[in-house]
This record gives sequence, structure tokens and C-alpha cells, in this order.
Amino acid sequence: MSNWRRRYADFPQPVAGTPGSPQFDAQAVEEWLRGQGKLHQASLEQLAWRHIENYQPAAQIEDALIASGAYLLIGGGHGVPVTPKRLLAQLRTLDRGLAEVLSSALPQQWTAQLATVLETVDQLGREKDPEVAFEYLHNQYVNSAQSMSGLANTPDIVADLLLALAGSGAVTFDFTTGTGSILRSAAVRDGVPTRCYGQEIKPQYALIALLRLWFVHLRALRSGRPSSPPVLHVGDSLLADAFPDLRADVVVANFPFGIHDWGHDQLAYDSRWVYGLPPRTEPELAWVQHALAHLRVGGTSAVLMPPAAALRPAGRRIRAELVRAGTLRAVIALPPGLMPPSGISLHIWVLTQPDPEREVSDRLLFVDTTAMPRDSPLVEPVLEAWRSYLSDHEGSDSRFHRVIPAIQVLDGQVDLTPWRYLPQSDQPNIDPDQTLEKVARFGELVEQTRTSLPAVQAAPATSPVRVTRASLADLIRSGSVVVQQRAVSRTSTDAQLLGNTVLTAPDVLADRPASGTASPAADAPRVEPGDILVPATGNEIVARVATAEQVGAELGPGLQLVRVDSAQFDPWFVAGVLSRPENVRLAGRASSTSTGTRRIDVKRLAIPVLPYDQQCRHGQAFRQLTEFHARLRDLAETGEDLARELNDGLIRGSLTTAAE
Repeated sequence: MSNWRRRYADFPQPVAGTPGSPQFDAQAVEEWLRGQGKLHQASLEQLAWRHIENYQPAAQIEDALIASGAYLLIGGGHGVPVTPKRLLAQLRTLDRGLAEVLSSALPQQWTAQLATVLETVDQLGREKDPEVAFEYLHNQYVNSAQSMSGLANTPDIVADLLLALAGSGAVTFDFTTGTGSILRSAAVRDGVPTRCYGQEIKPQYALIALLRLWFVHLRALRSGRPSSPPVLHVGDSLLADAFPDLRADVVVANFPFGIHDWGHDQLAYDSRWVYGLPPRTEPELAWVQHALAHLRVGGTSAVLMPPAAALRPAGRRIRAELVRAGTLRAVIALPPGLMPPSGISLHIWVLTQPDPEREVSDRLLFVDTTAMPRDSPLVEPVLEAWRSYLSDHEGSDSRFHRVIPAIQVLDGQVDLTPWRYLPQSDQPNIDPDQTLEKVARFGELVEQTRTSLPAVQAAPATSPVRVTRASLADLIRSGSVVVQQRAVSRTSTDAQLLGNTVLTAPDVLADRPASGTASPAADAPRVEPGDILVPATGNEIVARVATAEQVGAELGPGLQLVRVDSAQFDPWFVAGVLSRPENVRLAGRASSTSTGTRRIDVKRLAIPVLPYDQQCRHGQAFRQLTEFHARLRDLAETGEDLARELNDGLIRGSLTTAAE
């Protein structure tokens, strides 16, 4: 935007902010962009989210979303502005308690910015079903940087699995509701109608969840199905339990992990600790017992847990009590990447409130979905194992799940990690002939990699590092070199709704075609033959000439494109000298991330000035080195796989050493 202000005298003037951080009227800027032909044609729902996403101050973006949800819940104004007073009056006709809760998030009068948001949302509500419209805005919010936490939303696949394991009932309780994804999934399920109860510590999340549940409630009433209004309170569930007397049929939760200041000292004598006072470092076991305290006899709870909670020494006594009492019924390891934190495999603990008049269960189900083939379905195999376990069906164990006697885990560690109890792999022995063929092919690959190195010799006294050098900044000013980057955008990058396929830094590093997504940009650079691509961040400078598959792709965020005059410079030569290790000190600047990576600015670099034919000779060598690096990566991956196969074959006995 700063570039447009400098280049165009008719660009709209700031309406607020400071000279260093000006704020503009969004509608005026959009009209200017449309007049300049620079505005991508967005749908009404995209436009509505854009207004909310750009709401200022950013800390109040949830308030804009809540006001939009309330506006849609009453059916909007049908083109006629609705004042906050009239909005609350219409909410009171639905439910006085709902209006009272929402009044805390609604201003006395709309600001000009919020009025623009609501005007667009009103149009969206007339174009689409209001509930569908609000769900779209909610999904955009939880996938944006503003939600700041995976606790805002539980992915549908995880919410559905939690509920399927817990079963159905007249009352469903989630004591860390977030924005209501689990409770909403419970409310829309077919079968027995359920009344949803929830508690959430963050007021904005609680109000968003309440609105989502009210949309479902009103839809049920309109269709003639029985439905009770949701009940949701704001507060800390452990320190200020809003439902001390509630006993639900189903308790589900995705609570925060690792919060040691959960109230250990204040709650030392709390009646919820039936299985023992949780240590200060075991807040998850406090949440588990909180769930059980709100579960009726015979009810079922399914909660997400960090994998460390299954084996930390501090929690083994409580884990042992849960197993001995027959309360813990199953532990299920989920594939990593389903939800934040994406790098670990979260667990689901399934617990029941035992009936004192019935025999205690002495069996535990362990399921490890991380051992399933990639891209295999998740929910149905887990539910099949759970149903088989509940039916006491014998002989149903597999490589992915197993039922074991409870006594087997009651050792000194009480380790509840699923993979420890799964049977050994039942894969057939590896074919030794095929393995030996792979060994021979690996030898050929080693030789091919070796011969791909360029032929080099000792250089004479003059070498490229000692000749005259020209800075890229000077070459850019002369027009011999062009450096381009994609303009930064705050627009959402939802691949299905807004995404264009773009070339990313990982694509360049892996020498693969474009695979990333980003919001459409009319002026985004496109890759041409001979372009040099440089990631904008890293611990080293990696410059690669675009491959044939990358040519024509749209340049994505985080990449710099260097385009040289092919009559003066050989692209491979330029890419090679830019990748010189020492250059990272010249072009790298400290970034604000904790990873230690640097921001790379290629315009700070210089390249040797050599005759064109000498550039081409060096460029050919640099090109061969790039191919050598690629072959070396393939060689390493193939070698790792072969080493594992040889190790497995020796253990299984399908292979032996030459001496034997």
C-alpha cells in the first residue's frame, strides 16, 4: 500500500493512525483499486471476511465476528440498518438470557467500520442461509492468525471421533468449549436429541460458541424437532466450576495442555480428586478427574491428551487408580498433524463412570493409528476396534489395536502409550532376492552419483573471487538485473475458497513443481525460463535456476526472483556465485523468529564480472553440482530404506552374513 501511495497521487488519504502506521477507509481503498483494475473479484462471503479480518483494533476482531453472528441470528435487517438497541430487542424475543450475555460484546452504537462489516454481513445473510454464512466466517477466523491457538477450534474429524467414542445421551458437556466445535457436532448428530452445556474461560470464544449452538437450536425448532437451548457460562472450569451439580451422559473436551498454574494449592482438598490429588505438573489428570466428576454413572467421557501424560512418572499413581477402578477403558494414539501441536501424536482417553453394582472391567483397549497406512481412513477402524472391545469379542486384535488385561499395565511405570502393547508386525518375511537386487541397484546409483560431479582442476592465479565484482543493486539500477517478490497480503489463504497454486520456498529446495497456495494477486510475478529463485529466509543462501516444471508458476510468499539479462549473464553462473556460503553474512539479517533463521536480501550481494564464455563454463559446473546435490539426496533416502530392509531381513532370518 505504501508503494501505491508514492506512485499514485489520487490514492485515498489516511483517515486515522499515525504517519508511520496510517489507517485507511477500506471502502475507499476498494473503490480506488477497482477503478485501477487491481482488485480481484471477491465473492460476498470473502468480502465479508475481509472486512472482519481487517477490523481495527485487531484485538477486537472477535467482537466484530460476534456482532456479525448476532446480526445473522436475528435474520439481519433486510437492507435496513439495525441499531444495537434494536438488535438486542430482537435477541430478547429469542431468549432474554442470550440477549443479556451478548450485550457485553455489543457497543452502544456502531462505529463506521463496524457498520460496514454489518452491511456486508446483512447482504451475505440474504444471499446465503445465515447459519451457513456464520459457519463460513467462523471457519475463516479459526484458520487465521487471529485465533492464535488450536484451542479455539477442534477439527471436525477429531470432534466426530470423540463423540462417536463417547456415544450419545440427553446431556452433553464440554468444559473447555473453545468456539464450540465439539458441542455443535453433538447438537447436529442424528439420533437422541441432546442438550449442550459448556464452559469457556475466554469470553469471546464462549459467545462465538453460544451463537453457533443457537443457530442449530433454531434450525431444529423450525424443522419441528425437539430441542433445548444451549447453556454456556464463562469462567475457569477448574477454579470456578459453573456446573457443580451437573452429571452428563457424555463429557468431551479438548482442554489446554501443560498449564502448571491450574490451581493446585487452592484445590488441594477438592472433592473431585477421587483418584488422588494431581501433582502440580500433571494438570491433564486434573482435567480428567473434572470430567469424571461431571459424568453420570454409566456415562462415557472422551478427552484429548498429550502423549506425555501416558508415561510421566509424576502421574503414575493416578493412572494406576484409573486402571484399577475400571474407569479408563481405552487409549487411542492419533496420527500427527490432525491439529495443533501438529508435530506430535495426540491421544484420546476414553473413560467411564463405573456402576458400583456391576463388575469392574479388567480389560484395556489400545489403538495406534500412527501404525496404519498413510491416507487410510481414521474414524471407522477406531470405532470398529471400540465396538469389538465393548462386545467382548475375542480374537479381534490387529497390528493397530489390541485388548490386554488391565493387570499388564500395572507395573512400576503404568505406561499407557499404545504402541507398547501392540503385537509384533505380521508382515511376511522380506524376499531376499529382491533385497539383493536393491543392493546391486544401490551400487549403480552410487557410481552414477560419483560421475555426476563436474570435472575440475586447480585454478590459475586469477580466479572468480579475485576479479572485479558488481553489486546487484547497481545492476538493478542499470536494468541488467530485476529482483521481484510477491506483495505481502493479509487475505486468508484457504485453498478451496481463495487459493491459487504458487511456487514456495520448499518447492524450490526440493526441485519440485508449485504446490503451495496463496490468495490471488493480479500483480504477482510469474516464473520465466532462466529465472533464479532464492528463498527469502534461511541459515544459508540457496539460489536455484527454475526447472521446466516451475516455469509459468506464480511466485509465492517467501521467495525472491532474480531475472538477469541473458545476453550479459549466464543464470547458472549467477545462481552459483549467489549461493556462496560467505554471502549469508552479507545478505542475511536477523529475523524476529526463535529459529535463528535470517532474512535474505539478495540486493546486498555482488557477483564477479567475467567474460560471458567463462561464465557459461562455470555455470555448467554449478549446474552439475546442483544435479549432484539432488542425486545425493536421493542416494541418502534410498540408502536409509535399504539399511532398514537389511536390518529387518537379518532379524527375521531371511538374510544372513557371507561368513555363514
